Amino acid sequence: MTGSAPVPAAVALAAQWVRDCRRLEMRGLAEELGISRVTLFRQVGTREDLLDQALWVLAEASLEAAVQRWESRRPAGALHSPGTFREFNGIVSRSKGLRRLLDEEPTATIRVITGPGRRVRTGVTGHVEAVLRRDIAEFALVPLIEPGALAYALVRLGESFLYADVIADRQPDVDTADQLQRTLIEGVLRPAG
Repeated sequence: MTGSAPVPAAVALAAQWVRDCRRLEMRGLAEELGISRVTLFRQVGTREDLLDQALWVLAEASLEAAVQRWESRRPAGALHSPGTFREFNGIVSRSKGLRRLLDEEPTATIRVITGPGRRVRTGVTGHVEAVLRRDIAEFALVPLIEPGALAYALVRLGESFLYADVIADRQPDVDTADQLQRTLIEGVLRPAG
C-alpha cells in the first residue's frame, strides 16, 4: 500500500502545520519555506489545493498506521478489511488537527475531504478497495457488489458518521460507523436463508 512519490516540501510542511493544529496560511508557509507566495502558488495551486494534498499525506499515513495496528493483532483467519477500517476510523476521529479544521473551516474542510476528484476521497477509496480485494483473494470473500462500488459505499458511510457534526448536525459516531461497515463487508459471509 506504500510506495508513494516523494512529497514536495510545501506539502510536507503544510501537513505538519495541520497535524500541529496551525492554521494553514500561504504567506507564513512561503516565508518558512524561504520562497515567495507566487512561487508557492505555482508549486501547489490554491490554498484549498494545498490543503487537499496535505490532508492526503496525513490520510495516507493514517491508513498505513491502521494496517500495521490491525495486522499486528489480527487473529488467524480474520479478514483484513473490518479491523483495518475500524483502526482508520479511530485514528481519524482522534486527529486534533483535523478536528481543528472541521471546527474552524467546516465547509472548506468537508469540500476537500469528500469532494469528487479530491486526493483524500480517491486515495482512501482506492486503499479500501485494495484491502477488500486482499480479503477476496485470501479468504474468498464474495461481496454483494463489485469491490470498487463497495469501497465507495464504505468510505461514504464512514464520512457520514465521522463528520456527522458538520454534515448532518449530529454527534460523530465511530462505533456505529464501524458496525455498519463491518456489516456491509461481513454480512455476505452468512448463508442466505
